[in-house]
Amino acid sequence: MSLENKTIRLTTAQAIIRWLSCQYIEIEGQELRVCGGGFGIFGHGNVTCLGEALNTVHEELPLYRGQNEQSMGFAAAGYSKQWLRRRFMFCTASAGPGTSNLLTSAALAHANRLPMLLLCGDAYVTRLPDPVLQQMENYGDPTFGVNDAFKPVVRYWDRITHPAQIIQSLPNALATMLDPADCGPAFIGLPQDVQGWAYDYPAAMFEKKVHRIRRQSPDIHEIVDAAALLKTAERPMIIAGGGVQYSGAVAELTAFAEEHQIPVVETIAGRANMVATHPLNIGPIGVTGSNSANAIAEQADVIIAIGTRLQDFTTGSWTAFSKQAKFISINAARHDAGKHMSLPVVGDAKLSVKQLGDAVQGYSGPTSWVDEAKDHRAKWDAYVAENVLPGNRPNSYAMAIGMVNELCDKRDRVIAAAGGLPAEVTANWRTQDIGTVDVEFGFSCMGYEIAGAWGARIAQAQQEPDQDTIVFVGDGSYMMLNSDIYSSVLSQKKLIILVLNNGGFAVINKLQNNTGNDSFNNLLADCPTIPEPFSVDFESNARSQGAIAETVSNPAELGEAFKRAKASDKTHVICMNVDPYIGWTTEGHTWWECGTPHITDNENVRAAHVDWESSRSKQRQGV
Repeated sequence: MSLENKTIRLTTAQAIIRWLSCQYIEIEGQELRVCGGGFGIFGHGNVTCLGEALNTVHEELPLYRGQNEQSMGFAAAGYSKQWLRRRFMFCTASAGPGTSNLLTSAALAHANRLPMLLLCGDAYVTRLPDPVLQQMENYGDPTFGVNDAFKPVVRYWDRITHPAQIIQSLPNALATMLDPADCGPAFIGLPQDVQGWAYDYPAAMFEKKVHRIRRQSPDIHEIVDAAALLKTAERPMIIAGGGVQYSGAVAELTAFAEEHQIPVVETIAGRANMVATHPLNIGPIGVTGSNSANAIAEQADVIIAIGTRLQDFTTGSWTAFSKQAKFISINAARHDAGKHMSLPVVGDAKLSVKQLGDAVQGYSGPTSWVDEAKDHRAKWDAYVAENVLPGNRPNSYAMAIGMVNELCDKRDRVIAAAGGLPAEVTANWRTQDIGTVDVEFGFSCMGYEIAGAWGARIAQAQQEPDQDTIVFVGDGSYMMLNSDIYSSVLSQKKLIILVLNNGGFAVINKLQNNTGNDSFNNLLADCPTIPEPFSVDFESNARSQGAIAETVSNPAELGEAFKRAKASDKTHVICMNVDPYIGWTTEGHTWWECGTPHITDNENVRAAHVDWESSRSKQRQGV
């Protein structure tokens, strides 16, 4: 019998897992499974059928046991980000609350344009046992359930109601996850009865298939138009986003900037597109940026945005630029390329930057402009050097960052996500090598730090096993989600975690105070419902999860502890108190649109509102 006519009888769950194990991707000449495995917590909605299928391929598709479904999703996001979206992990959860716990993770992956496959239990298609355990009944639409809540936060959604449907659904889901423009999470709902139903699948479906990430060439007319605009520029600037790394366009970006002498600034996602010492790297831009990048952004007349969705922390809510500035946006996604009346170049960054460079041969940014940008960067470097320096003052985030920056290996990976640390890392970290910084500020999700780092470390161990994954996390995020310290120890995926305790949600307390409000419900000391505030013993908590842990009193002790952590082969947690009020990085900020009360009886709030709104006149309104 020919392969075209041959069939294999499998359950739906068995077919899904067998198909996944046959999908490969070519990365730098090497063929690897595009799915690196998965994270799973079993319940009645996925253990009997999907669990049975997964157990047969636990070598090919290793399954990491999660502690929390949300943290599994964060780990999957960290894994795919480390692999530059070229590989992904699946997450499987039982029907009901197990699946709904993945909603936040899916939203994070969607906001950051990261691939993740969600294989989640669902109610019975036959409805014979209804209502079943953990089922949400909708009286007006029996097909409408908890899993429908994923539709706004995934790029692909399907519910399998017949085994044959996966023949189309699985390739569609994978195509979405590997598409540079549409990349994001894919959700497949698996009703508990359908998972176990058998079907005669075409044998050809399970042949090995090698995938490649599509590189979309830009339209020649868009390149011509962009080149014509760039040639008019007297103060050109490049904004380099995370898409530069996903495209593998770092070398092309650097060559383009050098040949045409155009200053480069980085977004938060684009940190580590260039090393800190590159003469054309003028620093991070925006609300949590640098004086240097923001100074030239105000003056730039033509801005080339490469691989960035231009979110508000990059644009200063669109006050960071002159209203007369013109944008050229190079992006694989049409939606991003046309923002704020940009001249769009829809295409792969690697190809587009090269073609734009060829089209502007002979053009170079004026020497005076480039020198001015470099002078701004030199001043910023001096500020950062002073800002991170330990001294006769309270402990700060910046001091901890500076100490780790000095002692880490240049290929170690640094991760931060929420609270005050993303701003502090973005401003103060001096990139020593390409692609070594992950500041999750697309969704800025508390709890991503440790969980995302666990996933990143799984991927890093597959690429650079001798390097370390370093986590900066505040006490607030730590309390939200720390159980993957345990996961990292169990799976022998070492992390170095710095827990910097400032007694609550200090950065939001700072925002509260900056808008004229009194401190309330952020720092533990300012909560009326907490009669006697006290701090968690983070060291003991980490030890109880199997990690090596220690508490230090100052940056010098932190440095010695970090050396011990580097020498260790086990997850190492270093705890240090930092001041909630003193030591914030006060420079490098643009305006940020933040809703403040238009009417209030509080004079301080009223005055802060007037002051905040005074900068709105600089805001570009979509043009």
